[in-house]
Amino acid sequence: MKKYLSLVTFAHTIFAMPFAFIGFFLAVTTTDYRFDWVKLVLMVLCMVFARNAAMAFNRYLDRHIDSKNPRTKQRDIPSGRISPASALTFTIANCLLFVATAWCLNNLCFYLSPVALLVVLGYSATKRFTALCHMVLGLGLSLAPIGAYLAVTGQFALTPLFFSLAVLCWVSGFDIIYALQDEDFDRGENLHSIPAWLGKVNALRLSTFLHVLSAAFVVMPVFFTQVGVLYYVGILFFCGMLIYQHLLVKPNDLSRVNFAFMTTNGIASVVFAVFFLLDRLWIR
Repeated sequence: MKKYLSLVTFAHTIFAMPFAFIGFFLAVTTTDYRFDWVKLVLMVLCMVFARNAAMAFNRYLDRHIDSKNPRTKQRDIPSGRISPASALTFTIANCLLFVATAWCLNNLCFYLSPVALLVVLGYSATKRFTALCHMVLGLGLSLAPIGAYLAVTGQFALTPLFFSLAVLCWVSGFDIIYALQDEDFDRGENLHSIPAWLGKVNALRLSTFLHVLSAAFVVMPVFFTQVGVLYYVGILFFCGMLIYQHLLVKPNDLSRVNFAFMTTNGIASVVFAVFFLLDRLWIR
């Protein structure tokens, strides 16, 4: 189990899972649907299974690339801790569990489950042909809030879409920052990424622009649903963490990329979600 948790970098679940809770409790507090423990557990399981499948498939598909990159050659498949066949089997098992869990939620979630898998699994191939791979990763994680909303209601709505767009821009932006570490390697291997395409300076500018958009999208729900002061505090904290990570990373100094990637973004998502949930309780 420890090996598979390492394979899928389970700690990175902290990025999208808080936004899934936002989508879930947005539905519970703004519609006629009531809180249901079973739906909450099923939603969390969907998140875990989809992410497990996506990460395991990414490691499986990128195993030859990872073995060449000094930064990634110690990952589980290149180092021999997990075989490619085991990783692929793990991927398939989690795909099946995801579809089955979606079926337990409602018909719409079940019908859309293959589409969701296509997005989250398809990301792994995009670096081979487009520098927009970061946006595809962002799209995959952006399914969390809208998917959790659908888990409750079985219907689309506008407000959760703003949270999904915020996640798309946020994740795309910080993945560009993370990819700065592999700029030279990507060019040498003819792999596509924003840093390899635009260079460090312009890549950071694009990342900043995406994070400005993300900040704008977390503000948009205030015009479409009732919010209280705690939500505004959450917005300020989230935006503050976006600014902070850009202060940490410079084109000529990437020593704090990992801290900016994992720590600041993990804190940003969790704290923002906590303020959102407290706000929903406060105004009810």
